Parts: sequence; structure tokens; C-alpha cells
Amino acid sequence: MLLLSDLQDGLLTLTINRPEALNALNSEVIQTLSDAIDAAAANADVRAIVLTGAGEKAFVAGADIKEFADFNGEQGKELAARGQRLLFDKVEQCRKPVVAAVSGFALGGGLELAMAAHVRVASDTARMGLPEVSLGVIPGYGGTQRLPQLIGKGKAMELILTARMMKADEALACGLVNQVVPLAELPAAAEAMARSIMKNAPTALATALDAVLAGYSREGFAAEIESFGAQFETEDFKEGTQAFIAKRKPQFPGR
Repeated sequence: MLLLSDLQDGLLTLTINRPEALNALNSEVIQTLSDAIDAAAANADVRAIVLTGAGEKAFVAGADIKEFADFNGEQGKELAARGQRLLFDKVEQCRKPVVAAVSGFALGGGLELAMAAHVRVASDTARMGLPEVSLGVIPGYGGTQRLPQLIGKGKAMELILTARMMKADEALACGLVNQVVPLAELPAAAEAMARSIMKNAPTALATALDAVLAGYSREGFAAEIESFGAQFETEDFKEGTQAFIAKRKPQFPGR
């Protein structure tokens, strides 16, 4: 099963279950998780959601590059628009609190998924980043918008433009995650965080989520989709993705 679901006393834990692929996001995973969020939103027995990945190596290591390496610009644009609509926006706009429990790699689409959650609890093994520019593309699932919102423009620019990974302690210091705990304590810490939220009034929680999100423009997400798609028409994208698949360093012009 691509997604494991466990409901205990109002807390729904959704586990992306592709450990052999480091829980990488492909179209099937995105659709399956989207359906699960819809079902949770409609289920009165669900009070909060913990979102995590199977195994200790990765929360989600990123998108499945092989799935879109041959896309053109229009297909790239649709990839980003569909992903944002089906999953990332849906997680962020869910009126039930979503806590991401992050261990191991949370890169690219994986970090974008964690950022779409309302609160992030990480293990001390977590490694986070947006490496897209090293592949000749840009973050396309909301990363250019949510990262600055969470950690500020300057730090977000550094991480997006360098494509480097951030360790858990740095992520905590800049506000990317809310809490860092030893790996063995992550499930309990994420549950404790969710249950501390669940004790409050459900209608007030839903309204508070709506009110916070109202302060952020959606225009930037639309601009990201357009720019993401345009990058698929470049030689940099073709070189970057083919180099990734071939497990070699890309040779971008001017390097």
C-alpha cells in the first residue's frame, strides 16, 4: 500500500509508504494522499492529522524525477498546477490541524509537503532542502512561496539558490521546524504536538487556520507554476534531469 492510515482517538496518522524509493512523490502517491485528506476532512471522528513517511531514511526525498524528465513546458506547468491543487494547497487549507513528522531526508517536494503542514516536528536526523536549481528547474509545489513565509526572504533565498541541505538544528533556529527530538522520540513527539492542539475547540481551530491563511496572497503560487513550466523548455532542465537519472554531475553552460 502506498499510504498507511491509522486512526486512534481522533488522531489520524497518514504514512507515505514507499521506503524503497525514499517515499518519493509520484502522481499516484499525490492522488492517494489527496483522497486521504479529503476523507479525513469529511470524517467527524478525525480531529487532527499527523503526516509522515515510512522508515527512518526519509520523510519524502522529493518528487519522482523520472516521471517528468521528458516533459515539455506545458506539461511541466500542468504538473505543478495539478500537484498544488490536489495535495499541497489541500494540506495547507485543511480545516483540521496537520502536523508533519519529519525524519531523514525532506527534499524538494518532500520539504514542500512538510511546509504545507501547519506544524513541523523533526528528528535530529532530518535533512531538509530545495535542491531544484541543481537540476535546472525551480521548486514547483509552493516552495518559493512557503519557505520565505516561514523563515524570511534572505534565508529562503540562500537555501533556494544554493540548493544546500539544512540540518535539523539549523532548521529549528530559523523557524522552519517547530521542534527537534531524537529519532526514537519522533512519533511520540508528533502525537503529543497534535494532541495538544486537539484539546482546543474544533471550530476555533478551523477558523484560526482560515484566518492565518487569509493573510497570504495566492498570486505568488500562480507565478511559481508559470515559471516552473517555462523552465522545462530550457537546456538546463534537460541537462540537470538527465544528469540526475544517470547519477553524474550536470554540465550546465558557463560552469
